Amino acid sequence: MKCYADHGPAPRRKSRPVRVGHVAIGGDAPIVVQSMTNTDTADVAATVRQVAELARAGSEIVRVTVNNAEAAAAVPLIRERLDAAGVNVPLVGDFHFNGHRLLAQHPACAEALAKLRINPGNVGRGAKRDEQFATLIEFACRYGKPVRIGVNWGSLDPELLARMMDENARQAQPEDSAVVTRSALVASALDSARQAEALGLARDAIVLSCKVSGVQDLIAVYRDLAARCDYALHLGLTEAGMGSKGIVASTGALAVLLQEGIGDTIRISLTPEPGGDRTREVVVAQEILQTLGLRSFAPMVIACPGCGRTTSTYFQELADRIQSWLREQMPQWRGRYPGVENMHVAVMGCVVNGPGESKHANVGISLPGSGENPVAPVYVDGAKTVTLKGDQIAADFQRIVEQYVIDKYTGTAARDDSPAADTAHA
Repeated sequence: MKCYADHGPAPRRKSRPVRVGHVAIGGDAPIVVQSMTNTDTADVAATVRQVAELARAGSEIVRVTVNNAEAAAAVPLIRERLDAAGVNVPLVGDFHFNGHRLLAQHPACAEALAKLRINPGNVGRGAKRDEQFATLIEFACRYGKPVRIGVNWGSLDPELLARMMDENARQAQPEDSAVVTRSALVASALDSARQAEALGLARDAIVLSCKVSGVQDLIAVYRDLAARCDYALHLGLTEAGMGSKGIVASTGALAVLLQEGIGDTIRISLTPEPGGDRTREVVVAQEILQTLGLRSFAPMVIACPGCGRTTSTYFQELADRIQSWLREQMPQWRGRYPGVENMHVAVMGCVVNGPGESKHANVGISLPGSGENPVAPVYVDGAKTVTLKGDQIAADFQRIVEQYVIDKYTGTAARDDSPAADTAHA
C-alpha cells in the first residue's frame, strides 16, 4: 500500500548531512523527530526517566537544559545511566547566557553531549558576544560536536535588529517592521554560521533554526532561509501552545514547509497539560510526518467520526483500544516485524462507509450501527474473512490483527541492527 498520493510532497531540499551521535540529519536521511525534557537537569533520576520515556515514544534526539553548574555536572551522569539502561538516544545541550563558562568549568559535559544548541541572541552583548560565541564553537571543535545555531524571535540580537530597522527606515519605501524582523532572524542565523565556520567548525557540523510563534511568519522565514543556504534545517514553532491549539498551529506551519521539501528535523513545542505526558509532542511530530507520507512510525488506525447511525460508543472504544495497543507494541515489533509501521487498520462504525474503508485497509472491521444486524464483518487485504459477533468482538479483532502482523511482516526486511534502520529508529 502506498502511504502518500502520486503527486506527494516536493523533493527534499538538498542539505549537507550532519551526524548527531549515531543519528543522521539532512542529506538523504529521514526527517528526524526531536523533543526536549522539562525536568530540572540537575535531578539526574528524573531526567534519565523522562529521556527514556521520550526515546521509547520515538524521539530520536532529546535536548536537555544546561543552565547552571549543577546541570552541567549532571549531564555525564545522565549519559552514563542512559547507556547502562540501553537507551542510546543522543543528547543535545541547550545553552543560553552562560554556556561558555559552563563548558569551561565542566568539559565532561561537552564530551557527553552529542550536539550543542547555541542561541546567538543570548550569547552576550557587544564585544563579549563574539568572544563568548567563539568559546562555544571552540568547545564544539575540540570535542567534535555539531552545533545547532538556533535563532528565536523572542531573544533576537537587539543590536542586529536595531541596525536593520534603522537601515530600513532610511529606505525610500520602508518595509513593514514584521518583514524586517523576519529578515533579521535569517541574517542572524547565516551570519552566525559563517562566523562558526571561520572559527573552524565544519560546514557539515552546523544545523540552523529560526523559530517564531506565528504560522505565517515561520513559513516566510524558512522559505527565505532554505533559499539562501544548504545547511540542515530544524523546524518548529516556538511556544506553539497547549492542546489542540498547539497541535493545529504546529501542523499548519510544518505541513506547508515539509510539503515544499523544507526541513530535516522537527520538534513540536507543545505546552503540556498540568501533569500531562511530555511524550505527546513526540507522537504529534510522528503523526505529522506519517500523515504527509514522509515517514512511517506505527500502524495507522482509520476510524469514522460517528453520526446518528452510530449512537453506541463501541466503535470509538475499539478504535482507541486498537490504536493504543498498536503503539504500545512498536518498541518490540519494530525489530521483530519490519515494515509493520506501514500497516493500516480500519475501525468503522456503520455500513455506510464501513465495508469500503475496511477493504482499503490491511485489516478492517465494520461494526454495526444503530438498527443494523449485530454482526461485524472483518476484511483482510480487501477480502472478507470472517464475521464477528457476541461479546468478544474487540478481543477477537485484536487477535486477528496480531496474527496478520505475524503472518505478513515476519522476515520481510532487514532487522533494526542494520545501519539504515538504526538511523531511522534511533
